[in-house]
Amino acid sequence: MRPWSRAAGSQQPWQSVHALLLLPVLLIVVITVVDVQAPTSVHLGPALVIAPAITPSFAGPRTTAAIGGLALAAQVLIGVTHGGLGTMNHVVQIITLAVLTLLLVLYSALRERRQAQLAQVRTVAEAAQHVLMWPLPEQIGPLRIASLYLAAEDEAQIGGDLYAVTRCDGAVRVLIGDVRGKGLSAIGEAALLLGAFRESAHRHIALAELATLLEQSVTRYAADLDPPEEAGERFATALLVEIPDRDPVTRMTSCGHPPPLLLSPGHAVTVPSLHPSPPLGVHGSTEHTLDVFSFEAGDTLLLYTDGVVEARDARGRFYPLTERVALWTDDAPEALMHHVRRDLLAHAGGRLGDDAALIALHRTAVDRRRHHGRTTGSDTFQRG
Repeated sequence: MRPWSRAAGSQQPWQSVHALLLLPVLLIVVITVVDVQAPTSVHLGPALVIAPAITPSFAGPRTTAAIGGLALAAQVLIGVTHGGLGTMNHVVQIITLAVLTLLLVLYSALRERRQAQLAQVRTVAEAAQHVLMWPLPEQIGPLRIASLYLAAEDEAQIGGDLYAVTRCDGAVRVLIGDVRGKGLSAIGEAALLLGAFRESAHRHIALAELATLLEQSVTRYAADLDPPEEAGERFATALLVEIPDRDPVTRMTSCGHPPPLLLSPGHAVTVPSLHPSPPLGVHGSTEHTLDVFSFEAGDTLLLYTDGVVEARDARGRFYPLTERVALWTDDAPEALMHHVRRDLLAHAGGRLGDDAALIALHRTAVDRRRHHGRTTGSDTFQRG
């Protein structure tokens, strides 16, 4: 972003505050003019308290005090024109307005302090969440990548869902997972799984062996932290994907995770038929199966967590992800994520009941050996 663009954007809040300040000032002027012109039996002075009362909603204690002082000056002017300041009615109105202004200034100061504390906490939380969930690159190897994360809890940017991408031996390895629980309470387990993947994914090991290492990490973590009465309650689903740079295939190992969708030009959506093992942490020793499918240039592989397909509308119907994405198979990953986000939130009424994450991996054309035909063993959804 250019420097002048940042400066222009930073002036907008100040401009809006200045515009809002016109409202209490205008109220004071109008009430004063009308009260001065009205008969002595009409008393509009008490309405002056409206001006300092609405100021803390958009300004700080100093501005509130200034508006309150202006209102007091207007009350004095009204008192001078209507019988003098010595009358009991005007004295009571001035004292009342002064006390209320003082209370409003104190309220505004406490509110500003609280907002500063919340802003600091939010900044720290966002920094911690960004350290945990690294932003995915837009391009890695032969893949264009776009991601979407919708946390169930307000003010949270991540929760129990997770994803990561890394390079290893001329291939791209991807992890998408979902730990038990949701929101901020599940971040610890998500951090464990992400750390284990980043530590092991670069090694010269097969996906099935990588899944075994992740299984051992989750099991060890559960054994160290879970009380006896909660044994077996800590688990995570995970899908490991490996996409070679030069071979038009994708290798997958699923640990109880929903299968991805393969989007091909022409509104074709293929659901690979995987052979998943139980989620990580359910059984200490499990054999993991490697599934291999065709992944040609121009195709997009869509990975997601169950928070997407389990999102319900007002009638309790699940989100039909396969049917909806068939409309956008020809779109770039960024546009696809934009469509899914808007459509998913509209389906769920603007708020999800569980964390949701998606990754779109679009394979671009590269100089590699050509493989003809597509691997069988999958279910295909075709939308005309």
